[in-house]
Amino acid sequence: MIELEDRDGVTLLRMVRGKGNALNLELLEALDGALVQVEVEKSGPLVITGQGRSFSAGMDLPSVTGGGPDFLQQLLPALSRALRRLVLFPRPMIAAVNGHAIAGGAIIMLAADYRLLEIGGAQIGLTELAVGVPFPTWAFEIARAAIPREHFARLLYTAALVAPTEAHALGLVDELVEQELLLDRACAVARQLGAVPAETFAITKRQIRAPLIEAAERRAPTDDQAIIANWASETSQQAIRDFVARTIGQKK
Repeated sequence: MIELEDRDGVTLLRMVRGKGNALNLELLEALDGALVQVEVEKSGPLVITGQGRSFSAGMDLPSVTGGGPDFLQQLLPALSRALRRLVLFPRPMIAAVNGHAIAGGAIIMLAADYRLLEIGGAQIGLTELAVGVPFPTWAFEIARAAIPREHFARLLYTAALVAPTEAHALGLVDELVEQELLLDRACAVARQLGAVPAETFAITKRQIRAPLIEAAERRAPTDDQAIIANWASETSQQAIRDFVARTIGQKK
């Protein structure tokens, strides 16, 4: 589900699950493990991307409704572990967003230090409230840290999906890039940031992210159990089923 490739000192991490790279338990655990591997075995910057026309379409919602409460006690903590690992990754991390980045996929994108989005028909958005569920703590704090304050509440409340040009105007991404140039440009930015001495970059990154990390570490131990219970409630489960019927179901 994860492919790692070396590109002249830049590690390319590609999510390759298929099905829009939807985040199921196996993909989240593979992502977490791959980040550990890269941090331990590599010394350079990281570029994270997807396959096909999706960076990641977010959580695998059919698995959310099919697994039951015990499964959610595995799935949502796995999501939080992977997101925490992304936030704490000490070296430069660039998102090469090759297509749709929705809900959890958008959060992974927002966790990067620099974000490049392919010009085209991609949709970017935080659709959790449209699905009918609250944000896990690490996801919420990543979004709060990355999205400009003047747009933050509106994007979360409305669950708006935006095209690349609007995503750039709203500050969700740093650059728009033609498809054929996306990975080369992402690697170039990674090398630029990777030229900063590693410890200097790591200290600065910790300073920038300190409010995010402190808020998430403080709130997650208590808030996430309530959030898991909300996702497992019949009200939320029915809302998820209705959302899947309106969206995924219509595409079959």
